[in-house]
Amino acid sequence: MVLVFVPYLAAAVFVAAVVIRWVKIARLPVHLRWELYPVAHERNSAYGGSFFERLDWWKHHPPTSRMGELKVMVPEMLLLTGVHEHDRALWFRSYPFHLGLYLLAGFIGLLLAGAIAQTFGARIEAGWLPTTTTVVGVAGLVLLAAGSLGLLLRRLASPALRAHSAAADFANLIFFFTAAVLGLVTFATVDRDFASLRLFVRALVTFQPAGEMPALVAIEIVVVSALAAYIPLTHMSHFFTKWFMYHDVRWNDEVNQVGSKLEAAIGRQLGHKVDWSAPHIRGDGKKTWVDVATERVSDSGLRPVELDAGDGKNPPRVLSQKEIGKP
Repeated sequence: MVLVFVPYLAAAVFVAAVVIRWVKIARLPVHLRWELYPVAHERNSAYGGSFFERLDWWKHHPPTSRMGELKVMVPEMLLLTGVHEHDRALWFRSYPFHLGLYLLAGFIGLLLAGAIAQTFGARIEAGWLPTTTTVVGVAGLVLLAAGSLGLLLRRLASPALRAHSAAADFANLIFFFTAAVLGLVTFATVDRDFASLRLFVRALVTFQPAGEMPALVAIEIVVVSALAAYIPLTHMSHFFTKWFMYHDVRWNDEVNQVGSKLEAAIGRQLGHKVDWSAPHIRGDGKKTWVDVATERVSDSGLRPVELDAGDGKNPPRVLSQKEIGKP
């Protein structure tokens, strides 16, 4: 009976973590925008244009296209087009990993459909539903195991990736690999058609005791539930935080107009105290960003810098202190 509550607890942790992180990120100060064009949601982005082409662009809200965003985001989510374009070797390891996760999400949906059908008296021992469930489940587990192992070996073998990998990165991949291998072993030994898992899902749907089941199936349920609860607590939460990366950083081109919410948000940020002690900032915890941005160079303790633009033969250069002020 206790085992039935494990997935419920995992689902509660998963949802709570996603909601809390979403709200926390949404309340962060205004992000530093990329300001790189074209932006996917602009209707003239096909030829590299932007709303800045209008002389009075600040007077008009630029027309946007949700379809333009979907044309970029859907391939990125389903095919990892960014990784494919910039690091093909990594893509051959990362895509099986993500595709395995997608298939396993579908596998859970198929188990749920089968459990609901059984609850209403349908006999599904043979037919397309159990066959599809088995094919999708096994394919997802195989791809997840291969992808997580490939990514783990890639991080170990690549000096560049290894230098930027924390212990948690390796632990996460080992966790996924272990869960996938456990699922395959359970399928191969005690649950060849996932009937035991379907009965357990039926118990979840009907709020009934799960009854007796093989020990490997019980262990599989606990491990997968723990993994589901763990994912949104780590940087693997990028499955939903990418929304902010795209819409608040990459594509945010909202015009900062007088009296707007954006102007108010920027005003609040400029009022934050500065602790940065670098020579060009000299924050003491008392100055605000407005003070830093408006103070004179002489007040900051830095020497003024002037440039010689060059004469066509000699390149531009920084003038020395002795040269400043000379004709």
